[in-house]
Amino acid sequence: MRAECGRRSAEHRAGGRGARRAGQPDRPRRPRGLRAAQRRQRCGALGAGDLAAVRSVRARFAQVFAAEDERTAATLLNALVASAGTTPQLTDHDGYDWHVHYFAPGASVADHLAADGGMALAFIVVAGERERLRRCEAPDCRHAFVDLSRNRSRRYCDSRTCGNRLHVAAYRARRREAAS
Repeated sequence: MRAECGRRSAEHRAGGRGARRAGQPDRPRRPRGLRAAQRRQRCGALGAGDLAAVRSVRARFAQVFAAEDERTAATLLNALVASAGTTPQLTDHDGYDWHVHYFAPGASVADHLAADGGMALAFIVVAGERERLRRCEAPDCRHAFVDLSRNRSRRYCDSRTCGNRLHVAAYRARRREAAS
């Protein structure tokens, strides 16, 4: 698997950029993107129950990120991957070199996310890097992400949004304090 493919997969499937912020409605943001991914990955047809199933998988990923230790994370990931009925397959699609997908052909979108995302997170746990599974430190953000920084110091899901917003707020607070 190409490194950038794995990074995007782990972050996205772990509730990264597609997760909602507190107080926002829980609805898909880019249904066309979901449908395009569904066509590329040959998942089963999208139906009314798919959104609820994906929400359930997202909640299970959140439990992995909140796990207190590696054994708990491993138990949760084993259950998640087993429930998806995984079938490892080699593939070379969309310009990527050969890599492995862990979902059964014709799997639902939720099973696809559970299998591929669960395996991506499992490899992180196996590598002894569970501390890289993080939640954004912005108080109004629920995004999960995999900290791929060299020194494991990433604090925000996106430094251009959450990180910048908090730094600007702190700067303005200091300015107000100095002016008064």
